[in-house]
Amino acid sequence: MVVLHPLSDFLESDTASAVKPSAYRTTVNSTPTYYYEGRCPQSGEILRLPRTTLVEAIARGLMKYLATDERYSRQGKMYGVLLVELPSGEQRILKAFSGLLNGSSIVEGWVPPIPGREQVALDEASVLVELENIKQKLISLKQIPERQQYEILSREFKLRLQEMSDRHQNTKQQRHEKRLIFCETLTGELLTVALEQLDEESRQDGIEKRRFKRQQDEALRSLKQLIETADGQIRELKQLRKELSRQLQAQMHAAYSVMNFLGQSSSLQQLIPKGSMPTGTGDCCAPKLLHYAATHGLKPLAMAEFWWGFSSNDGDKVSGEFYGACAERCQPLMGFLLSGLPQGNVETRDASLKLSPEEILPILYEDKWLIAVNKPAGLLSVPGRYRDRQDSVLSRLRHLLPDGEELIAVHRLDQDTSGILLLARDGQTYRQLSQQFQQRQVHKVYEALLAGSLTTKSGIIELPLWGNPENRPYQQVDWQYGKPSVTHFQVVSKEGNYTRVEFIPLTGRTHQLRVHAADKNGLGIPILGDRLYGCHVEASRLHLHARELSLLHPQHGKTLYLQAKTPF
Repeated sequence: MVVLHPLSDFLESDTASAVKPSAYRTTVNSTPTYYYEGRCPQSGEILRLPRTTLVEAIARGLMKYLATDERYSRQGKMYGVLLVELPSGEQRILKAFSGLLNGSSIVEGWVPPIPGREQVALDEASVLVELENIKQKLISLKQIPERQQYEILSREFKLRLQEMSDRHQNTKQQRHEKRLIFCETLTGELLTVALEQLDEESRQDGIEKRRFKRQQDEALRSLKQLIETADGQIRELKQLRKELSRQLQAQMHAAYSVMNFLGQSSSLQQLIPKGSMPTGTGDCCAPKLLHYAATHGLKPLAMAEFWWGFSSNDGDKVSGEFYGACAERCQPLMGFLLSGLPQGNVETRDASLKLSPEEILPILYEDKWLIAVNKPAGLLSVPGRYRDRQDSVLSRLRHLLPDGEELIAVHRLDQDTSGILLLARDGQTYRQLSQQFQQRQVHKVYEALLAGSLTTKSGIIELPLWGNPENRPYQQVDWQYGKPSVTHFQVVSKEGNYTRVEFIPLTGRTHQLRVHAADKNGLGIPILGDRLYGCHVEASRLHLHARELSLLHPQHGKTLYLQAKTPF
């Protein structure tokens, strides 16, 4: 099985031929874009393996190959490439996929899984069959006809109750008007009888409503009991599924054995002895690539991992984007896996490295209760789940400020959006500010550059937005499932083929302004640089900036007005 690929398989011929071993460290190591790193168990040093511009170009070549075969688009997963040096000095490429590829762990041309799976293959097959049976039972229980019957009946009763309530409201108003007339025109016993008759009508309305609710409860009770029984079975099956998966993973983690460049082998359980390891530990690209290189005498030079296919369920990963070692599965293994590599290939650094001047954030406002910064485009608001997504406004401030560990981000800006971000310095301030955001008491103004000419001068966009769980983080207009979103817009100026627009969002849905700009039911023109929502014009960044923010200060109650100059 051919696993080692020449560079020409994934690079243009002129680029591949230009890369020579003697020139590698000058042309590639000088331009790292990310480091895979971990602490060496023996020396305590932090070891680093770079992701470089060259290995990213190799990965993009692999993406082009994946795009030619629909098998690679059926599911979303991580893929990786490792640039290695042979004992002869030649450079080759290893490629790997995480987990299973269309149900297979061994595929021609790809790095095989870490040894250990075959030791538990029979148990794994048996458990997978049982898990599939549980999956089918869960589907059946979620689709029992009683659920639909309950929904239909509930809607019917709700409509009838609404009709009754409307009728009762009308008769109540009529009785009120009659009382006024009777009090003006009748006296004595006649007035008493007339008012008692009106009170009796009111009581009869109440009796009718209570009788109807009892009828509703009786009609729905048996269906509700069946649904609750099914939900109880679902909870039991999910717990069983969780326990079976945990047991299987424990067996695999004990059987999986990885090797580093010192020739040392260790099981995953030995490397991560405390707590339960996440499902899939050991099946990611990086451990598979590094283990294969260590066991075959290959010297790693650079590595890159990327996501391909449907976006991940949690919305963290998008097809074609590069990602680093995940914090839960890969990062705990990195120190061991990188141990033994010559220091010329794996760099070391001081773990107490401080932020560079470029990483220090411009602070717009600061007092003892809160802090506001001007977030640059490309920086996360808060840390993500993966190793290469830890750099953020929150993590930088926590590193720089004496009370940084107490900081809480009150709201978020998309990674590619720049502008004002507000953070609280204590829990009470956070709750008070969050309440203002939730109750739409915060005035926000964004500025954007649209990748086209907009003829409408101003207006309001109202669209229901829904995030498809199978295509996160993408948001779409959905009139059935979407949540309401409202944005005021005003054209500021025309700049060649582009249009500068001011957005005032009245709701705070994910990607609201980006969808309102791009969708045909909105402005129909994407924001410049918004590749996710269809902008095909080359741009250095997403041209969206949170320019103004005004709210009541949670302590002294005065209006706090913040402004950050638009950088484009």
